[in-house]
Amino acid sequence: MADKIATRQAYGEALIELVEKNDKVVVLDADLANATQTCKVAKAHPEKFYNFGIAEANMVDAAAGMSTMGLVPFCSTFAMFAAGRAYEQIRNSVAYPHFNVKICATHAGVSVGEDGGSHQCIEDLALMRVIPGMTVICPADVNEAKAATMAIADFDGPVYMRLARLATPVFEGDMVKPFVLGKANVLREGKDVAIFATGLMVSESLAAAEKLASQIAANAPIAVRACKKAINDGLQVDMDAAVAVEEKLFGSCFETQDQKNAMTAFVEKRKHDPFVNG
Repeated sequence: MADKIATRQAYGEALIELVEKNDKVVVLDADLANATQTCKVAKAHPEKFYNFGIAEANMVDAAAGMSTMGLVPFCSTFAMFAAGRAYEQIRNSVAYPHFNVKICATHAGVSVGEDGGSHQCIEDLALMRVIPGMTVICPADVNEAKAATMAIADFDGPVYMRLARLATPVFEGDMVKPFVLGKANVLREGKDVAIFATGLMVSESLAAAEKLASQIAANAPIAVRACKKAINDGLQVDMDAAVAVEEKLFGSCFETQDQKNAMTAFVEKRKHDPFVNG
């Protein structure tokens, strides 16, 4: 993992491929195209790009309308403005009628850094996860970000995808796994501690596992791409403890009862709660 590239950059590049091969895909932004990287589409295919200005709610409502005409709208802005300012429109205009709209929000989490606390949205995943019918995705690197962008274009239904401002390590070789919605991948084998992580915290978890290797026999970071229905039936983990590592506040990707039950089954011999949200 030598190179560091932000997932939002891969998103912008994937959008160009999408609009060139799928005439139904359109790209919407709320005056932040340079930051969200939708500017790539605006420059290459301006007929596919719509800038709504600082009017996120209008953008989402327009996307809902476009979807009823058979288009596949990709809406982009910062996570704070998508999950925060346009929450009602996402809930009522997109998710309630189950329209085929993709909300792709960048600059999420505390890793936004110098943008400050007002822009460090740590509530977005929790807000989106509780909306019935909403699929939530948080790619770990640029490979996943591109694959996820292509995948959700073919997925019929509302999607919220969280992307980062910060440049993060790019996985290489055997670390690059096929992207499948709802499927988690084991990135490092181990037997003592299972680390479930999403987004940029996957690379941080791998680094932590390496540092802990001398103290604990082995650790197994598991990248969870989709935050809803994240733990697939085929994933079997037998560990003494499980840790969830996420760049967010409440409403963990691992807090649904079914998922807690699944993870608890891995650690039945431990009588205390093995889940630590970091």
